[in-house]
Amino acid sequence: MAAKETSPDFAPFFGMGGIAFAMIFGCAGAAYGTAKAGIGIAGVGTFRPDLIMKSLIPVVMAGIIAVYSLVIAVLIASNLNPDKKYSLFKYAEPNPQATTREGWH
Repeated sequence: MAAKETSPDFAPFFGMGGIAFAMIFGCAGAAYGTAKAGIGIAGVGTFRPDLIMKSLIPVVMAGIIAVYSLVIAVLIASNLNPDKKYSLFKYAEPNPQATTREGWH
């Protein structure tokens, strides 16, 4: 295969897309978790005010999800290099009959 086939110009685009998805869905999930936990805290506070401090744990855990998504985005971004050629077939053999041997027909 030619170098252009195995390492297209649009490959870094998918890396940046992964960074965007990690941040978008991680922060959206954290916001949703915080909102649901806040509703729970409001409900608990009306009937059992002594449990309010215990019910803050899900809010903290939802914040940890946002930090985790930031860490994943930074890890992906640190591996992107515009000078490096990204291979779409990193672990595949350059043999056209390799798919036949592996059972793909």
